[in-house]
Amino acid sequence: MDGDVCHCLNGKEEDKDKCVKDSHQTEGYRNFLPALKSVPISVLKQNGLLQALVGNEDGQNEAEINEDVLQAQEEWEAVENVQADLLCEIKTGLLEDLVGHTPLISFNEALQYFQTADLSECRRKIQPTVHRTGLSAISHFLFGPPRLHRELQEERDLALAIAQCALDNNQKVHMRVLQTIYKKLTGSTFDCPRYGAHWEQLGFQGLDPATDLRGTGFLGLMHTLYLVMNTQTLPLALDIFRLSQHQTQNFPFCVMSINITRIAIQALREECLARECNRRQQVVAVLNDFYVASFLHLYHIWKMQNKTIKDSGFTLKEVEAFAKKNPKQLLRGLQMYLGEHHNIATLAMDNWSLHPSSSPIPCSPDLPSQKKDLKFTGVCDLRAKPEGEAHLV
Repeated sequence: MDGDVCHCLNGKEEDKDKCVKDSHQTEGYRNFLPALKSVPISVLKQNGLLQALVGNEDGQNEAEINEDVLQAQEEWEAVENVQADLLCEIKTGLLEDLVGHTPLISFNEALQYFQTADLSECRRKIQPTVHRTGLSAISHFLFGPPRLHRELQEERDLALAIAQCALDNNQKVHMRVLQTIYKKLTGSTFDCPRYGAHWEQLGFQGLDPATDLRGTGFLGLMHTLYLVMNTQTLPLALDIFRLSQHQTQNFPFCVMSINITRIAIQALREECLARECNRRQQVVAVLNDFYVASFLHLYHIWKMQNKTIKDSGFTLKEVEAFAKKNPKQLLRGLQMYLGEHHNIATLAMDNWSLHPSSSPIPCSPDLPSQKKDLKFTGVCDLRAKPEGEAHLV
């Protein structure tokens, strides 16, 4: 009706009735706005209604457009932008992080990250080998292990640089490593909070795993990641984890793992692993195997000799002495263990295929609460650090 009136106006009548027309348009906008707010923006655009509201008869924008109409338009456009952002997050996989499904990360993927990351600051802190003087230097030169081949020194320095790298909440790879360790040990499919008592159930000493990484840096988590993500060593990891939850023989699993990493780092710096690294032309792989073999050795001692948390310091000292003196024997024992358990697992699966009612995988017991009245004693608690080496791993 208003449109017909507008087209009929001409000459003096137009000047006379201009105010009447403006009042009718303003009143029409106010009555029509509540209905428009309930209509999707796409429908409005398809029917040209929004353009009609913001334009005059000649298609030109008016400065006198009702402010409510402009506000409604901005709200509709904001809704469209939010929807577009959500679609973008779904396509790029970012939405997975919001719902707590951070993907697992393999050891090799995490290692590739460190190979390309800027670790210049960390590299400046390392001392690749132990400094010896006097008779110790002469004895090591004459009777000690061979020096690491030059072409392997860069890989050795990378491992030691990772051991100087702190846990960074802003690095996605760091957080994925932490979440992967939690999920593989607990069987959870959802992410856990960055801080909380759940880390104590895994064997950290507090609500923040970062506080336990002094001396090993991120390499302490990398070794645990290798242990739980390697299909051959995962059963061993779960066996050790179950023993760490024992009613009387319990110990902090992750702190114990970090102490084993510390032993491995020291063995690398003392060139105890140089001969094996030269033979295999690898450093990181040998260091990983040495870590697992040392953890296996501690597991056997702890289980067979009924060790408790009070024995932790001296047991770790015993493991360190044996591992540094007999790395070849230690690594051979690991290969034998993995071979035997692979054959046992194969036989168990064959038996299960014949008798499906029986399960070859024992159920995990409920996790008891950790005893907090006893303090864990690590390797570094048993001896004072030499002067001048406070910055070393």
